[in-house]
Amino acid sequence: MAAKILIIEDEAVIRRELKILLENAMYETAALTEFQNILPQVREQSPDLILLDINLPGCSGFDLCTQIRGETDVPVVFLTSRTDSMDELNGLLKGGDDYITKPYQAPVLLARIGAVLKRVKGTQRKQTETTKFVCNGVELDLAGCMLVCGEKRADLTKAEMKILFQLFRYSGEYISRMDLIEYLWENKIFIDDNTLSVHMTRIREKLKKIGVSDLIVTKRGIGYRV
Repeated sequence: MAAKILIIEDEAVIRRELKILLENAMYETAALTEFQNILPQVREQSPDLILLDINLPGCSGFDLCTQIRGETDVPVVFLTSRTDSMDELNGLLKGGDDYITKPYQAPVLLARIGAVLKRVKGTQRKQTETTKFVCNGVELDLAGCMLVCGEKRADLTKAEMKILFQLFRYSGEYISRMDLIEYLWENKIFIDDNTLSVHMTRIREKLKKIGVSDLIVTKRGIGYRV
């Protein structure tokens, strides 16, 4: 079944071009033409991905993305003429999955939309298929929000569980501090670099309580792995 993409773009010419481009690429499309009360329209369309302009009549795409993130994890790709790096950072921190500037190249736009959909689909599949991960004899139980080693257990906070989920999911690979922070922001856990260090210290303390001392490896300038 083709993915459904919702276009939120107030310029009619660009909106029409995007619709033709996406439909030729075998996507199902919908496009808003009314920009009051956008959120109910998003709910009604139930898209698989949203292409979102920033400069909309009467509202900001940044604010709209925040509202969308309050209700759903549907991927949001900003498509805008605003090229400032701070706008791009703001878009990603608001929960956007990608930030593409106009004028766009059609093949690049399609490739990046495809990459976002593939990444989201893969994450959903992995989360659906399993709620437990095991690495070096230590089990991460997502449903129970705990670490298990033999008969010993340690309860985790939501942030600790999300950090460990990333590490266990990509066991054997180093994950940078910035990638961890961005992942947590995407999941509405708002931490900075210093707070990440505090969480890692607490995780290691909990691992020690269940008899594990060397599960998480830190490589300065690279990141963490299990």
